[in-house]
Amino acid sequence: MSRPLGSIVEALGGELVGSPDLIVRRLAPLATAEPDALTFVSNPRYAPQIATTQAVCLIVPPSLRSAASDRGACIVTDDPYLYFARLTQWWRREHAPSSQACIHPTAAVHPMADLAPDVDVGAFAVIGAGARIGPGARIGAHSVLGEHVQIGANTHLHPRVTVGESCSLGEACVVHSGVVIGADGFGFAPHQGQWIKIEQLGAVRIGNGVEIGANTCIDRGALDDTVIEDGVKLDNLIQIGHNVHVGAHTAMAGCVGVAGSATIGAGCTIGGGAVVLGHLKLADGVHVSAASVVTRSLLKPGHYTGMFPIDDNASWEKNAASLKQLNRIRERLKAAEHAIEQALQNNTKP
Repeated sequence: MSRPLGSIVEALGGELVGSPDLIVRRLAPLATAEPDALTFVSNPRYAPQIATTQAVCLIVPPSLRSAASDRGACIVTDDPYLYFARLTQWWRREHAPSSQACIHPTAAVHPMADLAPDVDVGAFAVIGAGARIGPGARIGAHSVLGEHVQIGANTHLHPRVTVGESCSLGEACVVHSGVVIGADGFGFAPHQGQWIKIEQLGAVRIGNGVEIGANTCIDRGALDDTVIEDGVKLDNLIQIGHNVHVGAHTAMAGCVGVAGSATIGAGCTIGGGAVVLGHLKLADGVHVSAASVVTRSLLKPGHYTGMFPIDDNASWEKNAASLKQLNRIRERLKAAEHAIEQALQNNTKP
């Protein structure tokens, strides 16, 4: 697993300072890079490590070109972090083991399913009637695709993914193990102390270039569909409720929960462990801090935080006790302000 620097620059661009024949055998972080590794520096605060790293080559912005070239080879590019991201993709493609696409003998593919000629289906996968799978798609072992599921070209389902009936994924998606797409949404009507199930008759529609982390669940809609637009990135262990609509290129970190019928705009970010309550709307470009609870619609782009800061337990208990008194203190303050205003008015009378 090695490539010369020249082949990397030929594939990805950038200005190479140094010999194109230098060999790279691995990609590594700046602090732990060894003499056969390629790494990057994007933030000026890490500039002091340029002189101490052992990496064979650094990817740097123009502002760090001189410092990097003084210690050895470097690739100069406007956005080193983006360059490194594309480099990881190229590196994986270059070193991925070649294998012939096939349908494993233990897979159960319904005769009414429509699979493109070069679809790869792993062991013990199940594909239902009417399913349509595009060219270059990969269906991992033990995955289950219900009836009339649609999977776009070059989409990769890792092992143990479940896609419920009539749900669809676009092209070039990546779905990691344990994901469930199209389970019933949490819909029940209360009646005489019992819960009466509301049948979930919608589906889930997922766009192109979406990545979904391990053990994330996306529920089908009750009547309309749950929608995940193009380019959305979902981390592990996320819950997306029924009839949620997530706009294009929004990203959510692990353990986020989005309750039913919430609408999240395009280009949003939601930090780990945050919660968005049902039926709320987040505008395009809203950024929610980790562990926040969104209890109202956020109709303007910006950065929002809603959490109680951590503290030592004794201080936290005192502050929590004070919070319980806020309404009473508020009423007393209003009464005091009113009394002061009345006193001032009485003093100014002729």
